[in-house]
Amino acid sequence: MPLGPEISRTLDAGIRPRAEPIRRRTLVMLRWVALAGQLISILGAFWFDVGFAVVPALGAVAAGAALNLWMTANPARVTQFGATWQLVFDLAQISVLIGLTGGLSNPFALLVLAPVTMAATALQDRQTVVVGAATVLMISLAGWFAEPLQHPTLNLVMPRVLQLGHWVAILIGVVFFATYARRVASELATVSDALFATQMALAREQKLQHLGGIIAAAAHEMGTPLATIKLIAGELKDELQEALPDRLDLTEDATTLARSVDRCREIMRSMGRAGKDDLHLHAAPLPTVLDEAAEPHSERGIVIRTRLTSDLPPPILRRDPGLIHGLRNIIQNAVDFAHATVEIEAAWDRDTLTLHVTDDGPGFPPTMLGRLAEPFPVSRRSDRRPGYEGMGLGLFIARTLLEATGARLDFDNQPGGARVSITWPLDRVRADDRAALRENPRIGPESEAALTHP
Repeated sequence: MPLGPEISRTLDAGIRPRAEPIRRRTLVMLRWVALAGQLISILGAFWFDVGFAVVPALGAVAAGAALNLWMTANPARVTQFGATWQLVFDLAQISVLIGLTGGLSNPFALLVLAPVTMAATALQDRQTVVVGAATVLMISLAGWFAEPLQHPTLNLVMPRVLQLGHWVAILIGVVFFATYARRVASELATVSDALFATQMALAREQKLQHLGGIIAAAAHEMGTPLATIKLIAGELKDELQEALPDRLDLTEDATTLARSVDRCREIMRSMGRAGKDDLHLHAAPLPTVLDEAAEPHSERGIVIRTRLTSDLPPPILRRDPGLIHGLRNIIQNAVDFAHATVEIEAAWDRDTLTLHVTDDGPGFPPTMLGRLAEPFPVSRRSDRRPGYEGMGLGLFIARTLLEATGARLDFDNQPGGARVSITWPLDRVRADDRAALRENPRIGPESEAALTHP
């Protein structure tokens, strides 16, 4: 069963746990560092006989310290709204200090870029816009209503034209740093979501394999009691026919019981067929692994052909859940965009195993070939499934899982379709098919719970 839509719904629904946008401890620590730097700057300016409104400046520093003490005393979770107003407060506090100490002539005016950069990294778009607008407004007011610095022998006032240039530079910095930080944060979040989805896919594949083993073990363990019940039912039928020939209803009941036992055995056999593969075939020939990866897509109207092109016997591979699920996603992608056929070509020698998965669809867009390592790249359109976003999360999951098994993936276009080439060092995927089998899973309360809640 393809996991792409289910994982997408999970991510869209926000089921993945989210942390605080900015940790309270981080906000408090950074603010203490900023306040310490502000206090040192005030004392240094006072030491060098620079005249400015010292008491109001110390009051602004005290306001920041008061907020930190309040946050320390009230350790509540920081929300998007809470982080936004704290960053706006920091902007206001810095802007007041800049206005009291020369305005745009103050070289520390660039520090107003710090809150908007933090907002672009950690907050949502709306909150980032709010912080950015507050930055532009407050630095403009600080420059307009600035109190000039005084010194007995030096002129510390920057010419108006340079102040204007400084103001423009800060505005450009707000836009540039916010956009750059936002882009980087967005890409990191995308990769994080994709890796989370990969973990979900692999965990489910492993769970299904374990569940298959439990079912196979259950079928094996119940075989003997079911056979005993059928034997006793047959003997009861014969004895009832001899002892009570007039009680045909009892004979029919015994016959029904025997048929029900046969039905139970058929059900357990069908449930345990795949489970036995998972339980016993920890190693399987290459064709078997390829058939298992392609099987969920074999009835979707596309012909899937497997071709082996080596003179050596097929290698025995480990039935690794990550390898099988990764191949399944590659094949699913080919089936999604194929017109009629998908071909899986396998070649190997004593050191290397190579698979080529080729479809007869429209191929990869040339502009997209360099981005297939990224999660959620530009979509590849399908004529068979209009609007389908087929070249995003599923392919990223496949690449991540297969590379974890030692594979190297290459994507290109062949005449008439797209091709994915997967190459392994054979030692990374080869298994010892003569190793002893592991024990069957025990059938107990935990196994019954797994069968009830797959």
